[in-house]
Amino acid sequence: MFRILLLLLSFAVAYAVEIRYDVSDFVKAGIANDPILEESRQGTAAKKDKIRALKANAILPTLDVSMIVGPAPGLRDEIDSDGDTMSVYDFSKMGPFWGVQAKFVQPLNFGQYRSGKKALEADLQQKQYSILEQVHKKDVELQTYYYNYLLAMEMQKLAAAAKARVDEAYEKMEEALDDDDPSVSQMDFLNLKAKMHTVKEGVSEADLGMKRVQLAIRFSLALRDDDVFVAEDTCLVPRTEPLPLLEEVRLITLQNHPELKQLAAGITARRTQMQLAEAKLAPEFFIMGQVEYVKSWAGNRSVMQKDAFAEDAVNKLDGLIGIGLRYRLNFWKYWEEYRSARTDYRGLQLKDRYAAEGLMAKAEEQYYQVVAAKEKMEALKESLRASDAILKGAAMQYDLDKSKTGELVSAYTQNMNMQKDYYFAVCKYNVEFAELISRMGMSLSEFRAKFK
Repeated sequence: MFRILLLLLSFAVAYAVEIRYDVSDFVKAGIANDPILEESRQGTAAKKDKIRALKANAILPTLDVSMIVGPAPGLRDEIDSDGDTMSVYDFSKMGPFWGVQAKFVQPLNFGQYRSGKKALEADLQQKQYSILEQVHKKDVELQTYYYNYLLAMEMQKLAAAAKARVDEAYEKMEEALDDDDPSVSQMDFLNLKAKMHTVKEGVSEADLGMKRVQLAIRFSLALRDDDVFVAEDTCLVPRTEPLPLLEEVRLITLQNHPELKQLAAGITARRTQMQLAEAKLAPEFFIMGQVEYVKSWAGNRSVMQKDAFAEDAVNKLDGLIGIGLRYRLNFWKYWEEYRSARTDYRGLQLKDRYAAEGLMAKAEEQYYQVVAAKEKMEALKESLRASDAILKGAAMQYDLDKSKTGELVSAYTQNMNMQKDYYFAVCKYNVEFAELISRMGMSLSEFRAKFK
């Protein structure tokens, strides 16, 4: 039985796959696996189909062709009562015949075609920039997962170290009490024992945080049950990308933000829709034609008819072509459509005046948050150095005087809390930086390519 369990365990380990990514590859994989983004991309394919359908509809939008094949009677000449020669059907001389009839209508409203095509292309651009904005938001979300994973990993390290230190101190104090060491009192032992619940809570919270972020990561990467995610980074450190200047942030936002590009495409779409609605107020011209051709090989009694265009009672060649005019009598319906398109267009023009300033203001606000997060992180780093020095001093005093247990525990607790606050500050700085990149209208890969 033991051998079977060992064999199954080794089999499971052999087929477990370790997924290892750094933050950049993690973001790329998460975006590639996101089902909502994939659904949005399918929406662009539908809009491209509309453009292709419009192009196809511009060439002979109405074309009906019918064809028939069958037997036909021959012809023979007879003289009527007036002495005139006439052709009559001769059913004793049957032969094959083939006929075709085609009708077509070609509108001449090329202005409407161009406006409609331009409006559909602008609508497609709007959709593409909307997807790009979703990608940037997903970019921030995935970076948050990654840095929260590193934070949870650091919290687990801190919790494990705290538990080991406290367990060691607990055992030493217990041994000292058993040996009746006068430097250790029962009160010191009880004080240490009372603080052990905080250590256990810290371990439980660290494990819970790791489980939660692992669930988010597994969903984002669409991992299988036997896949294991491992971060390429082994510890949580501040981001190494340079923080751009405020003027650079404003300029890049103005040049790259997808909302501004989406708005520009929307203005183009509304303008062309207004032009299209205006064009529909005018009459439409079109070319209409019809061709009919029938050919029989039955012939008459004396000779088989070989002339492809000879006309008689069976053979036929006919057609017509002309220019038509169509005017919509429901003028007010199309006038209201024009007014609605004009109102939408003017509304987007008004929005365009303040959209750029608003987005740059949001990017600037985020820039200040990044600066504040960096200052707090650096201040905590200085405090952590002081806390390390205090802890070393308390440890030295404890080595000289075992009655200084309370001071040592207090210094150690302060140091652990300081480390915890510092790592939370690092994680917050990294996430705020990711949000700044998004508000500048860039992805992580684009930002790193620009600021190497």
